[in-house]
Amino acid sequence: MVVEIPYQLRQWTVEEYHRLAEIGVFDPQERVELLDGQIILMSTKGTAYACANRRADKRFRQLLGDRVEVCIQDPVQLSDRAEPEPDIAIVKRDRFEYANRHPNPSDVLLIVEIADTTLKYDREIKAIAYARAGIGEYWILDVVDRRLLVFRQPTPNGYQQQTIVSETESPTLLQFPNATIAVSQLLPPI
Repeated sequence: MVVEIPYQLRQWTVEEYHRLAEIGVFDPQERVELLDGQIILMSTKGTAYACANRRADKRFRQLLGDRVEVCIQDPVQLSDRAEPEPDIAIVKRDRFEYANRHPNPSDVLLIVEIADTTLKYDREIKAIAYARAGIGEYWILDVVDRRLLVFRQPTPNGYQQQTIVSETESPTLLQFPNATIAVSQLLPPI
């Protein structure tokens, strides 16, 4: 006979998460983020991922210039229990350059996650977290299948619109209707 023991995970707040980091609970080489009150160990960076991250960073900076801040793997505080570190966050400019706080959903124009081994997690878990926070546009650059997944119209239950964009196409950024970006320019060269 198997006895099932009910349990509940302890939910962490952003403030507690920061304190854990300050007192050295996490190894400096350890990559973690807080999502839905849980501390998540992030996967290691493969070469395709790293290449795509550099290419996307460069392209977004060229395309959008000084109109925005392009944040690479920096925290975005979605709520008091969620502070993920997206691969790229395009955020509004801040006169203090976010020196006294992390960007929050009202600052975010676009979040991009780059997936080599994390597609399922980015598509199911992170997409819901970003939609629940009201992030208007979320992209997943799938370096394995060489495509871009574009999510728009957030609701508390997820995004209402998902579009798959091939590497030969150039989607338009929702917040910058005159700005298109070729998916092929974001992906590692073949």
